[in-house]
This record gives sequence, structure tokens and C-alpha cells, in this order.
Amino acid sequence: MRDPAAAAAAAASLTLTVLSIIFTLDGLSAHQSDNNHTQHQNHGTEPRQPHIIFILTDDQGFNDIGYHNPTIKTPTLDKLAAEGVRLENYYVQPICTPSRSQLLTGRYQIHTGLQHSIIRPSQPSCLPALMDTLPERLREAGYTTHMVGKWHLGFYRRACLPTRKGFDSFFGSLTGSVDYYSYGSCDGPGECGYDLHDNEGVAWGQEGKYSTTLFTQRARKVLASHNPAGKPLFLLLSLQAVHTPLQPPKNYIYPYHNMANVARRKFAAMVSTVDEAVRNVTYALRKYGYYKNSVIVYSTDNGAQPFTGGSNWPLRGRKGTYWEGGVRGVAFVHSPLLKRRRRVSKDLLHITDWFPTLVNLGGGNISQSRGLDGFDVWPTISEGKESPRQEILHNIDPLHRAYVQTVTQDDNIMRASVQKATSKGAAFMKKKKLQKQPPKKKSVLKLKTTKKPRTFAHHPAAKPKPLPKLTKSKPIHKSITKAYSQNHFLSHYEPQLTSQPSGLPSVSGTSDPKSQPLLRSHLRLKSRRTVTQKKNSPWSGLPEAKSKKLHLKAKSKRTVYEYKNESQAGTSLPTPQPTPQSVWDTSVQAAIRVGDWKLLTGDPGHGDWVPPQVLPTLPGRWWNFERTSSSSYRSSAHKNVWLFNITGDPYERRDLAEQRPDVVQRLLARLAYYNQTAVPVYFPPDDPRANPSNHGGAWVPWVMDGEEDQEAKYQGVYKKGKKRKRKKKKCASGLCKLESFFLKLNTGMMSNRI
Repeated sequence: MRDPAAAAAAAASLTLTVLSIIFTLDGLSAHQSDNNHTQHQNHGTEPRQPHIIFILTDDQGFNDIGYHNPTIKTPTLDKLAAEGVRLENYYVQPICTPSRSQLLTGRYQIHTGLQHSIIRPSQPSCLPALMDTLPERLREAGYTTHMVGKWHLGFYRRACLPTRKGFDSFFGSLTGSVDYYSYGSCDGPGECGYDLHDNEGVAWGQEGKYSTTLFTQRARKVLASHNPAGKPLFLLLSLQAVHTPLQPPKNYIYPYHNMANVARRKFAAMVSTVDEAVRNVTYALRKYGYYKNSVIVYSTDNGAQPFTGGSNWPLRGRKGTYWEGGVRGVAFVHSPLLKRRRRVSKDLLHITDWFPTLVNLGGGNISQSRGLDGFDVWPTISEGKESPRQEILHNIDPLHRAYVQTVTQDDNIMRASVQKATSKGAAFMKKKKLQKQPPKKKSVLKLKTTKKPRTFAHHPAAKPKPLPKLTKSKPIHKSITKAYSQNHFLSHYEPQLTSQPSGLPSVSGTSDPKSQPLLRSHLRLKSRRTVTQKKNSPWSGLPEAKSKKLHLKAKSKRTVYEYKNESQAGTSLPTPQPTPQSVWDTSVQAAIRVGDWKLLTGDPGHGDWVPPQVLPTLPGRWWNFERTSSSSYRSSAHKNVWLFNITGDPYERRDLAEQRPDVVQRLLARLAYYNQTAVPVYFPPDDPRANPSNHGGAWVPWVMDGEEDQEAKYQGVYKKGKKRKRKKKKCASGLCKLESFFLKLNTGMMSNRI
């Protein structure tokens, strides 16, 4: 038998051993827990700012993506959009430069002087000096910033280049339209040059490489060379596609061989190249460790041009117009950081909103960015909260006036003149038919007009009324520099609102027009105003102008001062209400969206609805696509005010201007209010020194640092000088005109490689 005492001692020894092991394990566990806690703390100190990838396409229309149109094959874009947030009430500008300027500055183009048109290669113009940009603010927040692709914001001096506007590196083209293989870019006959740049030097030797592929390769190289665990990354991939010329690789065309329209077939193929580019970029984000902490934004810069295969169907209008087809953009956000994914957002958003949204998302500070017109909409996108934006100023262009003509003929003759203005071939055939008519009917076709045909070489050469004279101004960019240095730029161009009067039109547009009292306001160009954030109601504080006509006269300097709204709530004015012309010069091209309502004045551009397989007329030079080439498309000869309820009528088929004069008045007054904050238009003439033949055959900056600024010469707005007009040969017979028609037809076909 075992001794009980020995057994007890053995049991006690075993117990101590077990307890020792347990305490040891507990100590190891606690030590491991401390290590994990320390590692977690260290990990918390690492920058968790998201990597931002912004993909900007060119001329992609509302109907040019798979989730709007299944005939367009974009599986990658469809998948990213479905897993993220589709932005279905998102707006851009109708042409390239204005959209890009508003993306990078967060300001409307009336506040940068770029409200008239694009910046052409030979123009000494670019973003205003010292106006802060999105990449600059992100770089201040610790981001590494890179840009790949199309710039199109001016390059006449080195200070205008992307690397001087906040980007650490740049690879791409500086002009607006570049050949996809040769990288040649032209600004008129005999003024062509090579346009591919690496940082601030010319990237020679890349001919033959397709630009979409080349830009994607550079974007992947940027991702591969950066450490995602270190500094956060901002990459702007600004693809040239799907802008003209139509040059897709042949292997992308075959899936669309059933499309009868050749231009549409090529355009669709180019959209597929964009889809593949996005697939390769997102693959690189996953491969190199960016994806889980990234935000991908996809956006077009403007609507499509149906003349070159694009489609905005079923929206009205096209690129270069202020109809929905020109300004309503395709966009989505894809990110694992989104709190509410897999949904469609119909909140009102604008391209200016990206500046404050992305800067705040990246931990930056926008308090120094005075005069922003954008809003931080990340809570709207990520969480589904209501958008802080209730209105959009699409633009005010005082240099673009409505085409006015006196018509005494019936509607059939008017339609004939429309066809004559929009199609050379149709015009010729119409003339042949009209020549067979009796003489008494032939005389009816002579339209009385008050002006000569307009051209768009620089700005509308013809006008029904003389443009307002601009007072002498100092050099524009210098004025803006002074304004920024004195902190005069506003944080928001919003009025200080008074209490909302009763009877203002509801968002649904159902209130009684007779019950709408008007606000008396002093809309003086020299008035000052304080600044507040957006109010709850889009109608709050909409100023009503005096019956005295407001003159659209811009300030003498390209400077924005602080304004104070002095409008006060007053008693309702006696009926009838003042005419639109008493509040605003409705011949001026302008467009604004407030709540559900959209107002257009002047000449908004061609207002047609073009199905995707229809090519309305023969394509011409790309410059003509930046703006409408004819203004005679009118339901009425004197029609220059349109009003639509976009929520109820997104295709703009029911003009409510006559039914709702109360809403028209308030939106016209809102235009007048915004015009108080506008800086003068800056649209200088071509500089002959820009010709690539002077610079080794490439488009490069031509004004050297320290040289006198060319902007000082033009006093803000450039008025085209008189040029010698070439005498046109008079054709005695229809043979000469027929020869000219086929010459233009052949030129158009060759230039677009149809």
C-alpha cells in the first residue's frame, strides 16, 4: 500500500505544477494581448486616408454605358456601378474645358473667366493664377498626386502646366483633340503638332501606341511604384476616349458588327476600350494592395455628340448644349468604404462638388479655399443622406447671344430653312426642288434676317443687339491674384436669405401663379453681400428684380469681391407680373436648375432628340462640335425662354414657361443674382507664337517665365478684330455648288475615317 502522506505530497506537487503552468500560460496570453494592443495602436497611427482614383472620360453620353443601354458592352463598368452607388442626377458642363476647370477648382466657370468656350491650343489662357486646385489641397493633406491623360486647361506658359497646378507627375496631352496613334493635334489648317508630354517635357517616340492603352499602362506603373501603406494616393486618369477622332483598334469593332451606323459602331468599340482600361486599373488596385482603402470615382466630362456616334437618348440635346443631353452626366462611385452600397442615388450633384468632397474625405482643409461653389456630398453618396445641393448654375455666357430673325412665312417654310441650315445635302436637294416651283412661290422663301450668318472661329460674330461695353480692366489673372491675397474670395456664392415669403412655388410646381408675391430686391452690380451656406428650401431668398432692366455688364476686373444681398421681403407687386425681359436679358445664353425647375435663356443649342442609330448630318471638323453650328432650330422665331420640371419631365418635352411665369421670374432673378458675382469673360485671340513649327513640331508653352503676361493686352474680353474677307466665287450654275458639296462630303468622311 502506498503511504497516504506520500500520496498527499505527490498530489500537492502535481497541483502546484498545474497551477504554475496555468499562470505561465496566462502571462503569455497577457503578454500576447499587450503586444496585439500595441500593434493595434501602432496601426492606428498609420495614415488611413483613402486612396482616391478619379477616372474621367471624354464625350461619353447618357446612353453610352451598359447599365443604360445593353447594346454597349461594358461589363466592368456595370459591375463596379452595381456594387457601388450610381449617380443618376449628376451634372457636368456641356464642353471639355469648363467641366475640367470646375472639377479641379470647385468653382463655376463664371468665377474663373472661362464661361465662353474651350481653351484652344493657340490661346494664351489657362486656369487663373493662384486659384487653388484639388490636387494642391490633397497634396497639403499628405497625398501623392499624379495625373495621366488629357489636360485641356491651357499651357501657354509653364505656370499653367499640370505639374504647376498640384500634380507631382503628369503624362498625357495638353490640347483638346489628339490622334490616338500619332498624337498629332491641329488648331486649324497648317497648325498641327505633336502632343504627348511626360511631366514638362515632350514624350517623343510613342507613335503607334494606342493612347487609351498607353495611358492605362502609365496609370498601372504609378500604382506599382507607390507604397499603398505609406502616403495616400490621388490619381486622376483623364482618358482621351471617347472623343473624336473615331479610332478604335479593329479587334474591338467586331462585337458591334451588327450596328448599321459606322460611326456608332466605332464609338461603341471605343467605349469598350475604356471598359477594359478600367478593368486593368481596378485589377492593379487589388494586386498592389490599394483596393480595400480606395475610392473610385467614374465620370464623363460632358454629353455625347451624335454626329460622331455618341448617344444621349432619350435625353434632349447633345454636347455643346444646355439641354439635359449636354449636361447630365454618367457617373458612379465604387468603394469598400461606402456605408450604403448597391443602390442608385437620385440626389442632385454637380461636378464642382468633387473638390470639397474629396478634400474633406482625404482629411484636408477647405477653409482656405474661398469662393467654392461645390458642396461636400460624401454623406449623400456614402450614407444616402439628402444632398446639400439644391441648385446648379449651368452657366451664363454674355458673349453668346440668341439668334434672332424676322420670319413672315408659314411653318412649312420655316422647316425648310431649318433643314437648309443643318444639312448641306438636304439644302442642295431642297434648292433643286424649289427651282422647279412657280416664280410666285419662289419669292416666299426669302427670309428677312437682321443679321449675318454666325461663325464660331472665336465667338459669335453676329448679334442682334450690341454687346455690353466692358469697362477697362487690369490684367485679369493679376486681379484674381490680388483678390486671393486679400482673402476676398467667398466661401460660397450664396445670398444672405431673408424669411421665405408665403406663396412661393412648390417644388412640384403646383402652386397657383396668381398667389405668388414677388420680392423687391436691389440687384445692383456693385452691391455687396455676406455669405451663408445653402438653405433648406431652394426657393429661399430668390430675389425679384426691379422692373428696370438689369444690364449684363461684368465687373471691370476679373476679381470676385464680397457681396451683400440687400433684398428685403416686400409686398406683392400688382398684376400683371413684369415680363421676363424686365428682369434679365433673355437673349443671353444662360441655364440654371433650382429644385425641380430648369430654366434656359438665349440659345441653348440644338434641342433635338436623336436615337442612337441616327446620324442627323455629315460630320465636320471637331471644333464645330464644341458648339452648335446652327441656331435656327426653334419652335418659334423669337423663342428664348424655356422652363421645365426636370423631375416630372426629364426629357424636356413640355415647356412650361407660359404656364408658370411666376417660376420663370424667380429663376430669371436668380440668374441676375449670380451674374453679380461673375468675373469678365476671358477669351483671347490666337497667338501666332504658339505654332508648333516654332517649337520643333510640338505643342509646348511659348510664353517664357518673366515675359510680359499676354493677358494684359486684351482687357478681359477679347473682341474679334476685323479681318479681310475672302471673296467667294460666284457660281453661275448649280454645277459649282454640287462640286463644293461633294468636296466637303469627301473631306468630312476622310477626316473621320468613315
